[in-house]
Amino acid sequence: MEIKQPKGTKDTFGKDKDIKDYIISILKKNFEIYGFNALDTPAFESYEVLASKYAGGEEILKEIFKFKDQGGRDLGLRYDLTVPLARFITMNPQMKLPFKRYQIGSVWRDGPIKLGRYREFTQCDVDTIGSKNLIADAELLSLANKIFNELSLKYKFLINNRKLLDDVLIKSGVKLGDLTRTILLLDKLDKVSQETIKDELRGFLDGKTIENILSYLKFNFLELKNEFKNSEGYKELETLFNYLKQMNVRNFEFSLKLARGLNYYTGNIFEAYLIESEIKSSIAAGGRYDRMINDFIQDPEKKFCAVGISFGLDVLMDALKLKKEKFESKLKEVFVISINRDKEALELTSFLRNNDLRVEIDLMNRNIGKNLDYANSVGINYVIFIGDEEIKKKRFKLRDMNSGKEELLTKEDLIKKLK
Repeated sequence: MEIKQPKGTKDTFGKDKDIKDYIISILKKNFEIYGFNALDTPAFESYEVLASKYAGGEEILKEIFKFKDQGGRDLGLRYDLTVPLARFITMNPQMKLPFKRYQIGSVWRDGPIKLGRYREFTQCDVDTIGSKNLIADAELLSLANKIFNELSLKYKFLINNRKLLDDVLIKSGVKLGDLTRTILLLDKLDKVSQETIKDELRGFLDGKTIENILSYLKFNFLELKNEFKNSEGYKELETLFNYLKQMNVRNFEFSLKLARGLNYYTGNIFEAYLIESEIKSSIAAGGRYDRMINDFIQDPEKKFCAVGISFGLDVLMDALKLKKEKFESKLKEVFVISINRDKEALELTSFLRNNDLRVEIDLMNRNIGKNLDYANSVGINYVIFIGDEEIKKKRFKLRDMNSGKEELLTKEDLIKKLK
């Protein structure tokens, strides 16, 4: 039997796990600064819920990991955190609004794999339920801007509006019944060639309609104003762009071809991409979905408009690993090497750990050279030597593994140096 991890998954250990935990700490801190509260939901849901016409649409059904429990019930691993949120709100309709929640958890999609895209990945979702005010949309983009700045990532947001996109497609000649599959194909424009998309569109659209669509896709926001200034979607984008400027968010641009493949979006939609990076997958994406929760509930008295954004933790990890030298400076790991002074080495290790420093000690009885090789191989920042000379001087020799510089310090000075 060949032992290997399932395709599209990965183990996370050591430095990678440090990076993951660091990103999560930045996300959670900022989510809470913006007034969002944590929610956890099960990893799997009823397949009927996941496959509902009010959820992700036909395309996502192909990527659901489906199974049965011992009672013969159809279940599926969640493919995002939004559908479980909708199910949660359906079961708790009396909650105070706006309901602002965040959730960090694994999701699964049996889809294609590439750099930054996996079959098991972690989503970090933030959603505001119950507010039609477009400040809620802008707030999410402001939150993302703050997070990406703290992570020192160069990025830009692409922004569109599904109402505006629908209006453009209808004016181009697309019939109402063909809107969904047209949008799903447009969503692939940056993934496959334009000719491939045109060939697929020819299966249900005439040539003139296709050319009209491609012509409109070249328009910038102001160029669309003459024909679509009365479009509700155009007005919503104007309002959103003004709010973003007032919030000092500048890294965004309009993109009419941005479609967001999932069916449940109803208004503003957005995706964030890294600039000058080999990673081409989006690092965050979301939008307004004002109907999905209402359709789940199917109660005319309950109206749950919503807007959300999802951060891709795995792709953010890949991005920070490409900037590894910057990240490692944030982690000060210490390795204690005893030179026949184990008692004192253990005492110092305990002292440093009690001061919240991250410390390893030699557990393999290696010689000095092999211990230094180990420290180098796992990326430890500092090594402390404890031998007879250090004990006599009541000082400890600290070596910076990056610069090679050594100095003798007291226990107290070690804390000041390493904190």
